[in-house]
Amino acid sequence: MKKLIRMATLVLGLVLGLVLGPGLGLPGSIAHADRDPNRPTDKIAADLGIPEEVFLNCFDPVRPEPNKYPSREKQRANKAILLPCLQKANPAITNEFLDSVMDRYRPEGAFR
Repeated sequence: MKKLIRMATLVLGLVLGLVLGPGLGLPGSIAHADRDPNRPTDKIAADLGIPEEVFLNCFDPVRPEPNKYPSREKQRANKAILLPCLQKANPAITNEFLDSVMDRYRPEGAFR
């Protein structure tokens, strides 16, 4: 069931991206992190229960892998930067919760 929900979320995200023209500055376009333009930062922040500006500030020092499939070491290094920063704004954010939210908006789907 989780796989089906993840797939439906991915398809919906792709369709909305095509319809809304993400990043084109159109009404309803989706805000994205500068270093990873494929993720809707406004939606991620909302799901995490934090302001979008906080997410952007926390994500700024993170270095996403260009090929979208980071090594375990790279994942840990990025998480060591991102998670504590996000937890300052919302202590309820756990590693598992962060992973589930980020996977929801990862265009290529979860890679764990």
